[in-house]
Amino acid sequence: MYQLSAVHVASTAPPAAFFGRWADMDSWPAWDHAIRWVRRDGPFAEGTRGSLKPKAGPKVRFVIETLVPDREFTDRSTMLGASLTIRHLVEVLDDGRTGVAVVVSIDGPLARLWKLFVGRSIAESTPAGLRRLVAMIEAEGSAGAGGGEAAIAEHDE
Repeated sequence: MYQLSAVHVASTAPPAAFFGRWADMDSWPAWDHAIRWVRRDGPFAEGTRGSLKPKAGPKVRFVIETLVPDREFTDRSTMLGASLTIRHLVEVLDDGRTGVAVVVSIDGPLARLWKLFVGRSIAESTPAGLRRLVAMIEAEGSAGAGGGEAAIAEHDE
């Protein structure tokens, strides 16, 4: 398995705000500019399948593997000879802010080849997309609560 990107953010927004955006997959292209569209074939729940069309690359199928509301959302996309797993994690930090992490990994017999094709793009788009998501959510919350600035730490391999 190869880790393509791991991004950690501290935000003033509550965990539910992130889950609301993640559940609204139609809105993903507004903050993740690497995505053209996302279609879900059912509710935002474990086992639900869907399709995602990146701006660069073919449409891929995915399944929601793990969903713990306001805590974890993991989806897995299948490609020829490999699977791409994206873990979305949130937790309340000691200082009251929300810690958000997105970890992208790839495994399977052709994972090393796929890493050559998509690794750099994912390593660049993941932190940029998470920055935009935090900014959107905090801007929505700042109308009444005074949004803050996100602290971002990137760990790409």
